[in-house]
Amino acid sequence: MQGHTDIQTQGWVARLPAGWRPYALLMRADRPIGAWLLYLPGLWAIAMAAPGWGRGLWLAGLFALGALVMRGAGCVVNDLWDRDLDRMVERTRGRPIASGAIKPRQALWFLIGLSVIGLLVLLQLNGLSIALGALSLLPVVLYPLAKRVTDYPQAVLGITFGWGATLGYAAAAESWNFVAALLHAAAFCWILGYDTIYAHQDRKDDAAIGVRSTARRFATTTRPFLIACYGATLLLLAAAGWVGGLSWLYYPALLLPAAMLGRQVMVLDIHNPALCLALFKANRDVGLAVALAIVIGRW
Repeated sequence: MQGHTDIQTQGWVARLPAGWRPYALLMRADRPIGAWLLYLPGLWAIAMAAPGWGRGLWLAGLFALGALVMRGAGCVVNDLWDRDLDRMVERTRGRPIASGAIKPRQALWFLIGLSVIGLLVLLQLNGLSIALGALSLLPVVLYPLAKRVTDYPQAVLGITFGWGATLGYAAAAESWNFVAALLHAAAFCWILGYDTIYAHQDRKDDAAIGVRSTARRFATTTRPFLIACYGATLLLLAAAGWVGGLSWLYYPALLLPAAMLGRQVMVLDIHNPALCLALFKANRDVGLAVALAIVIGRW
């Protein structure tokens, strides 16, 4: 790969049979951060609402598998939409469909396979969760279109990735209430912030080809925007803990993810793509710290 890219062709991917490698890259199996970030809002909700450890661990395992598969499916949808644009962006021109390693028809069959696995996982849940899971497909399909028509495609991603909070709460509590809404809103604001950092990797290429993003919209004022996004995230998480009846221990435990988010704001350099990628990846640990705070608040 030439230039800045996050595609990882070495390591365990290089040891796969040659015919499998493009598909592993297509579903971003070489970069599990996306699956983590899709998974974590659901983990928050499961930690908040699970009736006991056994049920909570079972759901956490199901959601981990579902996140891996459905993140892969979402990547296939995205790359089919964007294959022409990807060829014009330094970071993405090596993606399997854009590079020609996988044909669109092959990608469609792979998408069907991933979707079947995702459906099998979804069918392990209750009826409300199945309905919510089916509804989540709409923003998944619309996300790649959003960058063509709005400066806020990250907001569509926030709805999509944050859906795990709604789905996780429904799966654990077999209902949906204001706590689930607060968790989804917190995830939305968090995603809006971290994906803006991520989009700064492509800001110049996106401007040249007409792709829109919050990174382009806010540019040099990204830091105040992040303060607003991350500040809202923490306030909404605090509100979810209060409405959800968590103990006082939850609030000091939230100081850890708060400090981690604050560091991202302080060290951000929008002109350093490698740093933007590193800060984006750091949000896995932020999400895990939030889940830990919820567990501390419950038990």
